[in-house]
Amino acid sequence: MKIVIVGAGEVGFHIASRLAVENKDVVIIDNHAESLRRVSDSIDVQVISGSGSSPVVLEEAGIKDAEILLAVTNQDETNLVACLVADILSPSTKKLARIRGSDYDKYHENFRINAPHIDTIINPEVEAVRTIERLMSVPGAVDIGEFAGGRVKLVGIQLDREDIRMAGIPLAKLPSILGKPLPLIAAVIRSEELIIPTGNDCLMRGDTFYFISKEENLLDTLKIFNKHAEPVRRVLIVGGGRIGLRLAEILETKSVHTKLIEKNAQRCAFLAERLNKTVVLCGDGSDQNLLNEENIRDTDVAVTLTDDEESNILASLLIKRMGAKKTITKISKFSYFPLMSAIGIEQVVDPRLSAINSILQHIRRGKVLSAKTIKGEEAEVMEAVALETSDIVGKPLKNISFPKGALVVSIIHEDNITIPTGDSVIAPNDRIILFARKEAIPKMEKILEVKLEYF
Repeated sequence: MKIVIVGAGEVGFHIASRLAVENKDVVIIDNHAESLRRVSDSIDVQVISGSGSSPVVLEEAGIKDAEILLAVTNQDETNLVACLVADILSPSTKKLARIRGSDYDKYHENFRINAPHIDTIINPEVEAVRTIERLMSVPGAVDIGEFAGGRVKLVGIQLDREDIRMAGIPLAKLPSILGKPLPLIAAVIRSEELIIPTGNDCLMRGDTFYFISKEENLLDTLKIFNKHAEPVRRVLIVGGGRIGLRLAEILETKSVHTKLIEKNAQRCAFLAERLNKTVVLCGDGSDQNLLNEENIRDTDVAVTLTDDEESNILASLLIKRMGAKKTITKISKFSYFPLMSAIGIEQVVDPRLSAINSILQHIRRGKVLSAKTIKGEEAEVMEAVALETSDIVGKPLKNISFPKGALVVSIIHEDNITIPTGDSVIAPNDRIILFARKEAIPKMEKILEVKLEYF
């Protein structure tokens, strides 16, 4: 598979890094020498200096032989023109574009049907707001993925002091001790290491672990880990940029009492005019006097969304210390992620990572419906369709040879969702949810392409 990426920023860099590990033919285009130098020094891919909207540059990159074009620069216009030129040069190439401006929202379908015929438009800000909504809805979750239209949840939570009764006990023995069945735990992250646990493995204090649950069972499952749902009635948003505005607009439709703090007076005037129910405050989200005046202790969730991630981190720590029940922090530097839990920030959202998760499902071979990364680039969860041409259909899972580091974590047959055992059998056209370490992804993708997909 050949993939041309226009834009060597954070999204382009990390997608290229992921694909290079999987031995795909990747060409990345950018007109910033420093960005290309970073790519060349870190990843084994071809780099081309120039504009991704230039037909000459796209031809040099081999657009006519490419299966996919990813236009992921920071400029919407550049991405649109790159797709338009690619559509002229190579109509059969699948095009994905990162489009952030809200002015384009109502034209997405037009861009798909008409030139430039963009197959998929990804808005990182919309994806980030969806992530925030999911984090708000699940108590104690540090990460959430949704599959099968939201009917299956992959939830990451941290084992804290309240769950110390579970620490050090083999997973196979926990159901008898707790008096309740344990959900399928697909992965454990301990000291930055990703572990696929067996029944003999134990959870330890400080671990972040991911489990699979049906949507209707989620709240009961969370109670096993002392996570209890409370309705979100009051939300504070710090930062009135595009993500803050989108989030406030959605919260207004849900009748959530929302306050938004923004430093820029001109932006505050715009927000006050645009929003109907949200209380817009002009000030600093880390001003303790302002936070006290606004009764921060009564806040169910505070979301820090400024363009300065250091400010977001400090504001979240302060707001949590002052009594807010929950904070969600926007982070854009991938290098900061390992530090967050150590300093007391559990719930983070990254628009770029949200965009990467959306992009992955569209560049996987086979009938992949959705995809989500776990711990950066260490693992991935994919939802795919098992067609009748597959030799994994009609066999117990225990008799199928999957790559090491990969497992089936859910089977959706018609309207029935099964958390599988070794005796479970996949039927034709079932949806399956797969967990795979990064080293197992190429083999899983080959299975999805050759065995699950009909050619």
